[in-house]
Amino acid sequence: MRSVRVLVGTRKGAFLLTADAQRRNWTVDGPHFGGWEIYHVAGSPANPDRLYASQSSGWFGQIIQRSDDGGRTWEPAGNQFVYQGETGTHQWYDGTPHPWEFKRVWHLEASPHDPDTVYAGVEDAAIFRSTDGARTWTELPGLRQHSTGSRWQPGAGGMCLHTIVLDPGDPNRLYVAISAAGAFRSDDAGETWRPINRGLRSEFLPEQEAEVGHCVHRIAMHPSRPRVLFMQKHWDVMRSDDAGDSWREVSGNLPVDFGFPIAVHAHEPETIYVVPIKSDSEHFPPEGKLRVYRSRTGGTEWEALTSGLPQSDCYVNVLRDAMAVDGLEECGIYFGTSGGQVYVSPNGGDDWHCIVHNLPPVLSVEVQTLP
Repeated sequence: MRSVRVLVGTRKGAFLLTADAQRRNWTVDGPHFGGWEIYHVAGSPANPDRLYASQSSGWFGQIIQRSDDGGRTWEPAGNQFVYQGETGTHQWYDGTPHPWEFKRVWHLEASPHDPDTVYAGVEDAAIFRSTDGARTWTELPGLRQHSTGSRWQPGAGGMCLHTIVLDPGDPNRLYVAISAAGAFRSDDAGETWRPINRGLRSEFLPEQEAEVGHCVHRIAMHPSRPRVLFMQKHWDVMRSDDAGDSWREVSGNLPVDFGFPIAVHAHEPETIYVVPIKSDSEHFPPEGKLRVYRSRTGGTEWEALTSGLPQSDCYVNVLRDAMAVDGLEECGIYFGTSGGQVYVSPNGGDDWHCIVHNLPPVLSVEVQTLP
């Protein structure tokens, strides 16, 4: 019988949650790297035993950890990233006379085909790639050196590259999202990039439909339709049907269109999930009611999913990397909160239950479907 492993990154360590296909009885393993911020734990789709973790500390710096046995043991993975000059910063020597500094690795994205290829998105915004299992890293400098870079601005969490989406059918095509710069696409394996923000509108910008400068929170794709993208923006839920060349709003009847995560059902490419929060200054659910919203029509028409979720006095947030789906026959949906809860719905969002209640604030959730 197949099973699932939920990879959870928190403010004070990583946790691995496992269950069989019923997703009712869970084993909690952790914390790994207790006391460290684990911004993201990523599994390799090509090898379920290969895991990567971004381990970060404002004092001790940034480490990439790797496991080859499903998280039972870990080892630092080469770590060119670990260069400690000023406290909490890291220097990357890119061939210029002055090294470039960055703060942390926000997101790791493993290749769907090769367990040794993994990408890293960092703050300040840049993208790196490793082809030897994170032992060594190479920056893809065309992004950081893009001609629009002077117009990028930090969001509330910093100027972070927080989303990397790989086209499963085209190894040369990849997407990134940056707060607050917008979305970018490469069609030549990361050598060159172009902004893909046409149709986005941001009231805080002097030019509201500018080429760059938009605060994109998350991008999601269904692997069967790599040209269709969904976006949770600072305000607005957006959709593109042409690989990001243009976007249209699909916020529809959502109670509020501000939020962080967005996810796509594993088997239904027109079914998407978001978690609205009250506003960009009040990061908690409207009316204190924790609700996931589902659209079965690719946007515009949304329904509130509440069964098993607290519907009073709930003031948690769900961050951009803290929602994921599994690949079981009846798709499971997962999310973690700033209050340390991790929820699962084993039936596509109809009903929810809490896997664990008292973790540190959750930064990321990813799910592996195991044989």
